[in-house]
Amino acid sequence: MSFAGFLEHVLFILCRQRNFLFATIFSISLLLNSVNAGEVLWAINCGGDEHTDVHGIHYEADSSEVGVESDHGKSLMIQRVVPQDQILYQTERYHKSTFGYDIPVHRDGEYVVVIKFSEVWFTAPNQKVFDVVLNGEHTVVSELDIFAKVGRGVAHDEIVPFTIRNGKLRVNGETSQIDGPEISIEFIKGDLDNPKVNAIYVMKGTIDEVPKLPAMPGSETSEEEDDEDEEVLSAKPSKSRKPSGPKIKDPYAADDTPAMLLPVFVAIGAFIPLLYCLCKL
Repeated sequence: MSFAGFLEHVLFILCRQRNFLFATIFSISLLLNSVNAGEVLWAINCGGDEHTDVHGIHYEADSSEVGVESDHGKSLMIQRVVPQDQILYQTERYHKSTFGYDIPVHRDGEYVVVIKFSEVWFTAPNQKVFDVVLNGEHTVVSELDIFAKVGRGVAHDEIVPFTIRNGKLRVNGETSQIDGPEISIEFIKGDLDNPKVNAIYVMKGTIDEVPKLPAMPGSETSEEEDDEDEEVLSAKPSKSRKPSGPKIKDPYAADDTPAMLLPVFVAIGAFIPLLYCLCKL
């Protein structure tokens, strides 16, 4: 069941139980969420069958005949993604040369293309490295090394916002002409192995409306540890610095020997007359 279908099912149950107050509140919440959500115009599960994810995005089955489709990733449990959507990162399409897809987008507006990857074969970095080019001219992902980014068997999304105005595409401060009702997305063959992709979708909206993958395991912990280390360092008292240059005699640290002997001299001076008197007796 899709996320939207789940919401409709909950709304039906609330109404059936005559819980109209909660049904009204739930309907308003559903309406607000639908207004804020971006409109997905095109989505494909590369190298795999159709699939609807937990966000209600429906991915078409991949019918391309270019390159090789693979489901080797099904032997792995993909991290950073719920079990229902692991299939999006377990199937893929790769090719021994540059390949790509045509995206049916050409009308004015703000868009985001989300490109999904996971490394399911290599176990070290610098084995598979390639670029991603949009509309034949713009390198939107440069020298992508999936393993170096996240490791093996881990979901990774590249999120690229772009704008279309008056038949021209603008991305990363660059502009190109759109020829026809589609734009292309290509995965460029480099010197290291074959380019690949696991899934793609294009949404009309902004990058803030894109569902994001959870943070990498341990990334938040490491940030918290760094903050704690900084706090500990700042809390520690700083060591007194040794003054530079030759030592200067402290005027207040003069020799106190005469002052210490003064009472002795006074006592001796008082004892001598007393001794003299005793001798006269």
